[in-house]
Amino acid sequence: MDTTNWIIDSKITLKVVPNASKTLLKEENDLLKLCLAAVPEKGKANSAIVKHFKKEFGLKVVIVKGLRSKNKVLEVID
Repeated sequence: MDTTNWIIDSKITLKVVPNASKTLLKEENDLLKLCLAAVPEKGKANSAIVKHFKKEFGLKVVIVKGLRSKNKVLEVID
């Protein structure tokens, strides 16, 4: 998947679905959706989001909005 289409002003907006059978990033109804195998407890899902973007796309990201929500805004860091 080409993430450049989803990066606007160094930000990525996505919906997160924790407790999935496997971690998978997909486009669904003009929305970026990240299904995570991680559980939403003690920051495990948030940590998995950051690790996924680093591993799959080589992007260093931080969560700037939605730490306790399924709707997240990530900022791409140089």
